[in-house]
Amino acid sequence: MVKSIAYLLLVGAVALPAILAQRWVQTWSDEFDGGQIDRNKWQYDIGGGGWGNNELEFYTDRPQNSWVQGGFLHIQALREDYGGRQYTSARMNTAGHFSTLYGKFEMRAQLPYGQGIWPAFWLLGENIGNVGWPACGEIDIMENIGRDPNNLYSSLHAPSYDTTKGYYRGQGFADGFHTYAVNWQPDHIEFYFDGQLFDTVYKSQSGGHWPFDEGHNFFIILNLAVGGNWPGNPDGSTHFPQQYVIDYIRVYEADWSKVEEEAEFLQ
Repeated sequence: MVKSIAYLLLVGAVALPAILAQRWVQTWSDEFDGGQIDRNKWQYDIGGGGWGNNELEFYTDRPQNSWVQGGFLHIQALREDYGGRQYTSARMNTAGHFSTLYGKFEMRAQLPYGQGIWPAFWLLGENIGNVGWPACGEIDIMENIGRDPNNLYSSLHAPSYDTTKGYYRGQGFADGFHTYAVNWQPDHIEFYFDGQLFDTVYKSQSGGHWPFDEGHNFFIILNLAVGGNWPGNPDGSTHFPQQYVIDYIRVYEADWSKVEEEAEFLQ
């Protein structure tokens, strides 16, 4: 009997994290199955001011730079003179349509490849207009830069904490579709590639202002930048057009009631 109880407790200790990981309820998604971009879910950032990174593109809402076809969202960077810039692309966000606090955010996408090319999937605090950046908080779920194609980067930006973690993959990330995800909880944030956890950042590491548990929602941003301080600029090896192809974006929240029920059962 004692052995049986000990065994059950051991099983519970091992199983509880798995239960926690599996108990998700989908709250929002875009599967890009329609014939056009859903403007009830997305809006555009438009302009060519460098976006704080000395980027070279002019972001537009033209169908040449973003469209839905065959169940995929295409974001395309072109080499062309437009708006005083030499390149165009698209930057889309869900501000004013969807934002949330905590949860799992996942994208399945095929990334472009080329020097100076910079695709990203990220979250930004919706209070940025009141407190500014980085006080609003920024969660970079996926960034990849052409001069370093074999590394996936995930980052957190906050007033007292700024960190970037790389995930190395020898064949790069443009070889097919992969999933990129974050599990954002009040006291920690986990980053995943193809379902594999590769980094966890804890609030206790921040040493100060942690804007990721202050009660304000974050919205989603998708963009394909060209050039900038970090990726460097395109060169003779960079081919255009460049396409960032997205199969879906899905958002989940933890179903804590189910976790508590099963935890009680295991105990």
